[in-house]
Amino acid sequence: MVQEKVQEALVQQLNKELYSAYFYLGMVTYFSNLNLEGFAHYFRVQVQEERDHALGFFNYLLKTNNPIQLPAIAQPPQNFESPLHVFELALRHEEKVTQSIYSLMDVAQEFKDHQTQVFLQWYITEQSEEEDNMTRVYNRLKLAGNEGSGIFMLDNELAQRIYTPAVIPGVTLV
Repeated sequence: MVQEKVQEALVQQLNKELYSAYFYLGMVTYFSNLNLEGFAHYFRVQVQEERDHALGFFNYLLKTNNPIQLPAIAQPPQNFESPLHVFELALRHEEKVTQSIYSLMDVAQEFKDHQTQVFLQWYITEQSEEEDNMTRVYNRLKLAGNEGSGIFMLDNELAQRIYTPAVIPGVTLV
């Protein structure tokens, strides 16, 4: 069992990961309504990844015999101005999640919770990849501007994204 402050921070991060999945579902809806199915697919994969991240926290809490009180998930934004706006929000969101995981690591270090620190290392690496991916698409959308052919080319590319289930050391996601 981990120290209570660490446990509370882990539950809050679990909630943030579930919110992230919910957040990206709104983006799936937006792109589906625009018939940009490649963009919608990209965010469907993102939803699956966020679900994996949440299950990682959930299963870690179970494995370490911690009580879990699931807080409500906040309603995410559902109105977007443009594809670029969506990716700007997604990038800012991933940056916030990264900072949240850094703060969680700080709490684990404060309480000398070495097991949780090891567990969080995977998430720190994962967040770097998440930010890089969002930045790449955001920058390409900025280059495309309002040029329809550029957006459609990117839509076709994003449709190729493949979901790979997360392998988080020390926890099973099933």
